[in-house]
Amino acid sequence: MTRLLFRNIKHAAVVGAATFFSAILIIFGSGIFFNKVTSLFLYFIFLIAIILVGIIFDIIGVAAAAATEPPLCARAAKKQAGALQAINLVRNADRVASFSNDVIGDIAGTVSGAIGASIIFRLVLLEPGLNTFVYGAVMTGAVAALTVSGKAFGKSYAINEANEIIFFVGKLIYIVEKKFGFKLTGKINRREKRR
Repeated sequence: MTRLLFRNIKHAAVVGAATFFSAILIIFGSGIFFNKVTSLFLYFIFLIAIILVGIIFDIIGVAAAAATEPPLCARAAKKQAGALQAINLVRNADRVASFSNDVIGDIAGTVSGAIGASIIFRLVLLEPGLNTFVYGAVMTGAVAALTVSGKAFGKSYAINEANEIIFFVGKLIYIVEKKFGFKLTGKINRREKRR
């Protein structure tokens, strides 16, 4: 019990630290990007891209929690590329969900809010007479609506297609591991079963 509690505290601390440094890095990088870019069109493209990243990782997190091992084990028995990586994701569903939904999801939410504010700031510079409050409220509402509706659709899709989604992610991880020669997932103990 104490061991499990210590492991959970350690995991939470690692996730917190990863989120802190990732958020600083991404926001700092976004700041450099926006200082060099003046096109409002590119701002909107970047905003949509960040919202999509948040939705995609939310889908992965939910799918990891909803997926089951037997179909993936059958693929692994046929030696299909990515099956072992997918099994690893399912066996570590709590960590995958925490990273995908909490770390990436929250950072995407923060960055999309910051981009929305930057767009309003640019609009005010172009048209000084604009009502900042009204435009700010509309932008915040639009970002929230896109994010929430996208995640609502994504959750339903993730639950219904969990195994296929996780297998696809497993294949992507397999390609990255083969190309760069390092492991993103741990070794699979074939006797171990998901609890």
